[in-house]
Amino acid sequence: MTDKTTILNLPEEELVHPGNRACSGCGLGLIYRVGLKALGKNTILVVPPSCLTVLQGLYPIASTRLPCLNVTFASTAAAATGVLGALRAQKNDQTIVAAWAGDGGTSDIGIQSLSGACERGENLIFICYDNEAYMNTGVQRSGTTPQGVLTTTTPIKGKLQVKKDVPAIIAAHGLDYVATASASYPLDLFDKISKAKTIPGPKYIHVHTPCPAGWGFEPRYSIKIGRLAVETGLFDLYEIEYSKQRLTNASEKLLKKKLKPVTEYFKTQSRFRALKKDKIEEVQRQVDAKWEGYRS
Repeated sequence: MTDKTTILNLPEEELVHPGNRACSGCGLGLIYRVGLKALGKNTILVVPPSCLTVLQGLYPIASTRLPCLNVTFASTAAAATGVLGALRAQKNDQTIVAAWAGDGGTSDIGIQSLSGACERGENLIFICYDNEAYMNTGVQRSGTTPQGVLTTTTPIKGKLQVKKDVPAIIAAHGLDYVATASASYPLDLFDKISKAKTIPGPKYIHVHTPCPAGWGFEPRYSIKIGRLAVETGLFDLYEIEYSKQRLTNASEKLLKKKLKPVTEYFKTQSRFRALKKDKIEEVQRQVDAKWEGYRS
């Protein structure tokens, strides 16, 4: 795949019905619509408890037009492995199996089954939509909640621990394709899912997904805030393809541009209100050092 997708050549067929239970401004609603276009009709979805189970609804009123297996929190990749086994028994090597889970069902509760599937080399696509907390159950902190963020289960100073780098953890399993994406750059996500479909074995895509209700901003700003995460260098768009990493899309362009200060991102969301000046300066130094490494 060499040509990048534009709005003009994006497939017109919709695999999500217009009505769903997503919150206003939900980043997941956007990436799910575009992501299913990339996966195509010949796909079986595996989904654990999450905002996605709420968004798509349950039979007979599900908004998704694809077959979907709803599973327990910890078993997403294991259940996807079972679906793959059933397809092999039917001598079907054409149907795509895609697991689609939130950050809790990926970085925390579901990481053991995901790690096992990666180690075994299962031919599945695992997509994590990372809205950086357990949003469906009341905004509790997860492993991917950034340091300093206020949730309903963090101290008054916010989360004490740094965000878990899940793509790096999964890449350490030796996968041939690991990528990051953002709900604010949906066509980049489309291209990465399309590429993942052409690569055998396990593939992992980690999608930064703004959540107005959980992050504390007006729904109309979802795309702007997701882009700020990239433009400040806090969230990087990249691919690790056959062990070679490269920045992609807007992050690649930032190699020749000056990053926006991280304060531009932090001030847009109430969840960062506990961050003090010294901590923000520390984060800025970390981001600057990371990008010096990219540019060297």
